[in-house]
Amino acid sequence: MAKVSRIGDVLFGGLTRTSGLLIVLLVTFIGVFLLAMALPTLSRNTGSFLTTTQWIVTDNQLDFGIFGLLVTTVISSLLAMAIAVPISIGIALFITQYAHKRLAGPIAFLVDLLAAVPSIIFGLWGLKVLAPALAPLSEGLQTHLGWFPLFRKEINSQGTVFIAGIVLAIMIIPIVTAISRDIFNQTPTDHKEAALALGATRWEVVSTVVLPHGRSGVISASMLGLGRALGETIAVMIILSAPPAGTAASPSLFAGGITFASKIALSANELDTATKTGAYVAAGLVLFLITFLVNATARIIAERGAVK
Repeated sequence: MAKVSRIGDVLFGGLTRTSGLLIVLLVTFIGVFLLAMALPTLSRNTGSFLTTTQWIVTDNQLDFGIFGLLVTTVISSLLAMAIAVPISIGIALFITQYAHKRLAGPIAFLVDLLAAVPSIIFGLWGLKVLAPALAPLSEGLQTHLGWFPLFRKEINSQGTVFIAGIVLAIMIIPIVTAISRDIFNQTPTDHKEAALALGATRWEVVSTVVLPHGRSGVISASMLGLGRALGETIAVMIILSAPPAGTAASPSLFAGGITFASKIALSANELDTATKTGAYVAAGLVLFLITFLVNATARIIAERGAVK
């Protein structure tokens, strides 16, 4: 019996190690593939890949850069995080610390259900419903805060980074909420009861016990949500109005723009030669590296929190 058990342990251990190695090899393969496809085109690029917004990609002329894509991607994602993370933490705390079990279950189910809504639905809703509804707010922010670059008035358009960021926030709320909820549920009951026994209020229990215990998990959940926002394609592609070619990148929330993912998706029909494909693969490589760094950071934070 012991021998059979030992064989099972060996087989299971071998399978888990193989699975882990497979993931490492897969990620490495994707990175090497992107780099190999991008390098020949990058070597022929006559523009500055990191600092220009020009995008001319033909077999005879290569003058392209990702600065505009980077600005739009980062601003829309950070806006989404600024909106989604506080709301997600609030929902998770309400479900785990305040709501009755009969109420907490349906609320958690509805939040999780948001993750099942297709991206194209979010995009259409954002463009046709949310943008017109928030037009007065957008106009007010531009009128009263237009002196600040982030709220600078741009060409009137409903397809702005502001609307895209809000839609992205709604899309990542289920991810951040679900992980935060699980982390808060793991707070030791003895610690919470001890705080209550010492006379702490419900909020004091949350602020001194629950939130410190779940800090690393919430940060990791937020970073995973950021990775999701960085890579969103269809919804952003539907909402954002593409600026004219060669237009300088704008830091305003009320400008149009193109993200990495939407640029590649919109130009899929142009990938008919290796030269053209290499330019878009180079943009994809940058997005891959950014997303990889975001998720690696989340993993490091989670491990440090677990050690403590």
